[in-house]
Amino acid sequence: MATIKEVRVPDIGGFNEVEVIEILVKDGDVIKAEDALLTLESDKATMDIPAPFGGKVKTVRAKIGEKVSEGSMILTMEVEDAPAAGRGEERTPAPPANKTPPVSSQPPAGVRELTPAYAPPRPAPLELDETPSAVKIHASPSVRAFARELGASLALVKGSGPKRRILKEDVQAFIKSELTRPRGAAGGVGLAVLEMPQFDFAKFGAVEVKPLTKIKKLSGANLHRNWVTAPHVTQHDEADITDLEAFRKAMGEEAQKQGVRLTLPAFLAKAVVATLKAYPDFNASLSNDGEALVMKKYFHIGVAVDTPDGLVVPVIRNADQKGVLDIARELGDLSARARDKKISPAEMQGGCISISSLGGIGGSFFTPIINSPEVAVLGVSRAVMKPLWNGKEFVPRLMLPLSLSYDHRVIDGAQGARFVTYLGQMLADVRRLLL
Repeated sequence: MATIKEVRVPDIGGFNEVEVIEILVKDGDVIKAEDALLTLESDKATMDIPAPFGGKVKTVRAKIGEKVSEGSMILTMEVEDAPAAGRGEERTPAPPANKTPPVSSQPPAGVRELTPAYAPPRPAPLELDETPSAVKIHASPSVRAFARELGASLALVKGSGPKRRILKEDVQAFIKSELTRPRGAAGGVGLAVLEMPQFDFAKFGAVEVKPLTKIKKLSGANLHRNWVTAPHVTQHDEADITDLEAFRKAMGEEAQKQGVRLTLPAFLAKAVVATLKAYPDFNASLSNDGEALVMKKYFHIGVAVDTPDGLVVPVIRNADQKGVLDIARELGDLSARARDKKISPAEMQGGCISISSLGGIGGSFFTPIINSPEVAVLGVSRAVMKPLWNGKEFVPRLMLPLSLSYDHRVIDGAQGARFVTYLGQMLADVRRLLL
């Protein structure tokens, strides 16, 4: 014989007006005792409300977004009475341990009764399932908030804690694996995007179809991959290069006698080497499985070169073992051969960090894209004379805009700021490069 019983919000630790953020059952569901019915979230905790007994959900009364307190109606359930004992004698189902059953007379056989539900034991502050699934997910509110911030579905994360509880480290490992996992045409979980619609631009006016160069096709695919798979952060700053520029111009004529054009990127490369030595995490790459850093003991600096067919990045090897004049000479040779399409693929591999300089064109700051598997790229714009306060007065100083993009999986914001600050010090006083 079945009885219709009410299920109400039990003792939830004195919380009042707690929001219902998820309903985990629907009318007609057959559930067991302790199955989660709905999830409540206060400003301090997230908790699941379990079923006090098993049965069939008759009517769900609670609504998402509704504020509830102890005693608020959740739903009604159709519960089968316990089997009769003896000759036709009916027994009322026993309440949970340490609980007093509701005061109610035993109804005649065949009569349906509406009785209050037993209050279940106080629920533990668990568990919000990120998707409407019957699978219970165990994670603390702080971990759930962390997962929501990163856009990770906890239903896809494997927990490593007790009873498969999901820890913050599990969410981080899941994000790393998703970002480093090769993607198929469908895009993969978490990074799938809508297919780009097809347009007939000729409907709007005259057009000309110009095929992409091979370099742009290759670099475009690589840049797209790098941008999507590496979480970019860009740190902007300015370096005072007044003294450096004066020194460069003073040495320019002497360098020309040796057949070398002494350019700013040569000094930048040397300063970057010194900064990599001070902050070795920038001279690293993520391992293939994303679980470790490969720390490089060499210093190969990539320098982006603008060619008629697109951007290429030749690499100056062992820049730490070369002087500024040697770097300038090699950079001039690599740039010339890159524009003449005479540079080999091997000369564009193995870089530790890349430098992209737009100073000869213009602009102030920009967001360069990391040249993976490197973890950082330095963007440089046109230097501008600005009034700088020296403590007593404003003096004209030549300021160089710096834009450092880095892979946030490897480098945090504090490291990025320190790197740019240290680099600025190297550029402000070239004598530091001798130390």
